[in-house]
Amino acid sequence: MPTYDYVCSKCGHELEVFQSMLAERLKKCPECKKMGLERQLGTGAGLIFKGSGFYQTDFKTKRGTPDKEPKPAESKPVKTESKADSK
Repeated sequence: MPTYDYVCSKCGHELEVFQSMLAERLKKCPECKKMGLERQLGTGAGLIFKGSGFYQTDFKTKRGTPDKEPKPAESKPVKTESKADSK
């Protein structure tokens, strides 16, 4: 259920109400008791995380599979002798 912001146009009282989206808008101000309450346009609530959070093991790889691809074997430079050097 969302939280709605209301402001009274008669007395300027501001309040937040936690109500269903299907519920009727409030019209009567709880402060001055006049019919001047208007619902404000809001940005809505942010992201809400419920529960104990994320665990380190939630996104690990399966057992037996490497975390990274194996590195290719390093090639060492091969010395080549020219015919002129071998004599």
